[in-house]
Amino acid sequence: MITILDKIKLTIPVVVEGKYDRLRLQELIDGPIIETGGFGIFSDPEKLSSLRQLAEKTGLVILTDSDRAGFRIRSYIRSALSENAKVINVYIPDIFGKERRKAAPSKEGKLGVEGIPIETLRKALEKAGALEGTPAPKGEPITKTDLFLTGISGGEESRARRQQLLKMLSLPSRLTAKGLLPILNSLYTRDEFYALIERLPDINRSSKGNYCRKEENP
Repeated sequence: MITILDKIKLTIPVVVEGKYDRLRLQELIDGPIIETGGFGIFSDPEKLSSLRQLAEKTGLVILTDSDRAGFRIRSYIRSALSENAKVINVYIPDIFGKERRKAAPSKEGKLGVEGIPIETLRKALEKAGALEGTPAPKGEPITKTDLFLTGISGGEESRARRQQLLKMLSLPSRLTAKGLLPILNSLYTRDEFYALIERLPDINRSSKGNYCRKEENP
């Protein structure tokens, strides 16, 4: 069990969906946590306004569930923020099951933030670069072109290949190529990304021919 001395100190506010998500996260971090009230954020202009101000002043960490509703809430908040907003998107993996307090699983059968193990939450925060002092990878950044050339986006089999990659990285299956790119850049250099891609099944073949390797795309 994590004690108060073990908790992660965060000064950037973390946005979660509800009370039980907040209580769960409070077991791990020592810092401000803001609830959206689920879909209540859609009809709460004052809270949305405060999130805008915080995003520009201190930055925001957005940590919603990995189901459709969680992605909808995340997208709504992100679209309401200015271009100058500093946002860190943290994603929990797809873990199927039921929270203890609930009589039945959610519609999609996935655990929400409240049901995710503490160590998994810590890894999710670290993976997104949300932990203060987490060093960013040094080296050439990964680009949209790299995603296209490796078959992660823009091709007939891209969705299936992206699903393989997301599963390998313990990221939610709903994540798009656009949403995946900043996460990859927070975790890997371009060289490391191509090494990771080599581990995917059938990396050299597709219905239209070979995928491009890094040495083919200097």
